[in-house]
Amino acid sequence: MSSQDEQFQAAAPDPAASSADDGMTWWYRWLCRIAGVIGGLSCAFAGLWNCVTINPLNIAAGVWMMLNAFVLFLCEAPFCCQFIEFANAVSARADKLRPWQKAAFYCGMAVFPVMLSLTLTTLFGNAIAFATGVLYGLSALGKKGDAISYARIHQQQKQMDEEKLTGALEGQA
Repeated sequence: MSSQDEQFQAAAPDPAASSADDGMTWWYRWLCRIAGVIGGLSCAFAGLWNCVTINPLNIAAGVWMMLNAFVLFLCEAPFCCQFIEFANAVSARADKLRPWQKAAFYCGMAVFPVMLSLTLTTLFGNAIAFATGVLYGLSALGKKGDAISYARIHQQQKQMDEEKLTGALEGQA
């Protein structure tokens, strides 16, 4: 086995470990990845378009948007960055992050260019990257419970309240 194969196996995420940690279903994980790739594309094109100006803040926002696109591609789709040696290692490290950490990182990355230069190009260009962060944030909230468990919890609370009320009334008599 070559050193490159060993490096790839060390960087490759363990699918069983990552799916057990964050509680995301396979289709939601793919939805987040696809949103990240589309967000990267929108950031790249809008960032390039934003750089075609003489305003220095627009140029800075455009460069930051292209950097956002690169980071999104690196974290969500490392196969797009095969020419970079450390792409698989960065992707593996990004896969180990908790969903709320990815959400904060992606949303923060998307908000910064908008704060630099508030234009339609920066808003629309960063919207999908921000939506990717929102998707990861929603997954951090966890799965929605079923109606039976909610009804059971409500029934237990109701019984405890009745017991407290009965105990208080017996204490008064």
